[in-house]
Amino acid sequence: MRHVSAGIRDENSPAVIIAVLKGQRMKTVLETRQAWIRGLFPDGIPRLWCPLLTHYGPDGAIDFGRMEAHLDAISPWVGGYLIPGSTGDGWELDEEETLRVTEFALAQVRRRGARLLIGVLRGKTADVQKTLSGLLEITGIPKGKAGEEKTARAWGKLGVAGFTVCPPAGNTLTQADIEAGLSAILDRGLPTALYQLPQVTESEVAPETFARLVAKYPRIVFFKDSSGGDRIAASDVDKGGVFLVRGAEGDYARWLREADGLYDGFLLSTANCFARELSKVVKGMETDNERTAVMLSRRLTDTINEVFTIVRPLRSGNAFTNANKAMDHFLAFGPKADVDRGPMLHAKERIPGDILAATREVLRRHALLPVKGYLV
Repeated sequence: MRHVSAGIRDENSPAVIIAVLKGQRMKTVLETRQAWIRGLFPDGIPRLWCPLLTHYGPDGAIDFGRMEAHLDAISPWVGGYLIPGSTGDGWELDEEETLRVTEFALAQVRRRGARLLIGVLRGKTADVQKTLSGLLEITGIPKGKAGEEKTARAWGKLGVAGFTVCPPAGNTLTQADIEAGLSAILDRGLPTALYQLPQVTESEVAPETFARLVAKYPRIVFFKDSSGGDRIAASDVDKGGVFLVRGAEGDYARWLREADGLYDGFLLSTANCFARELSKVVKGMETDNERTAVMLSRRLTDTINEVFTIVRPLRSGNAFTNANKAMDHFLAFGPKADVDRGPMLHAKERIPGDILAATREVLRRHALLPVKGYLV
């Protein structure tokens, strides 16, 4: 099997030919990607990211005040956000809701000095293009030649680290179909995060397809894998300097580079609830305090596995959203939170009281139930 290096370039491309005639050396794809990463993340890429929950009021309308309070609670430990992600109902939000949530997110990350991956979560390439066009009207597009570090810095000043897209949805799609769909998006030349989520899309980017895309498109700077299969990270294809984050939950410490793991960082739904604890896991591994990091990782894993099981009967929403909303209810309102007025889902249904009561017991048993909530 031939692996494609992310450092190669097409020696017959017009740009390369012109550069050669002028006596210039063209940057490789890897060098261009590194320039983009420096521009987007002058202080380095955060290792812990959160796909923020989208909160709703009693009438089902988006509650931006509640979302801001949630951000206040977790922002000391989170350096970057995916909004809207799957946990934030990115697949369910309509066009207007997506634009409003993105406007909110941009204002928040700019104020906080954080970084934002904007979720463009749609199943069909045409729908991704439509939503993306609307989002670009909100963000604006920095002027400048694509690939230059100053252009990346301009995106960074906007607070935007990239636009997050999944492969086109469908369990009958070939890798050629998937590559063509993603290429149509990547041809726009925007900073991009690829997102592997076969639980929703029923499709998956194969390692070889990933390698070809990374070798061609230097604006792919980020890759999130929530599949739990970790096929791309575990493969021996050239990752081309793309920053790899794991979105699947559990056994956190062992997945980091410091433990000879496969990932540079995390983008986790549970950062909505356990940002402080997950940050401690990362810091523990960075500072050779592996024993503490592993013990905390196990406690979080046990908690999350139990809560994900508890919310499984819910028909609305998804497991990531439902589990985190159930836990956040107590982190926000404390141990005496009203289980009969639980958090609202996008479907305008509340999480039932029995599920919340069971969630509270899990948090108590694992010593993760706060004495006082961040909204109390």
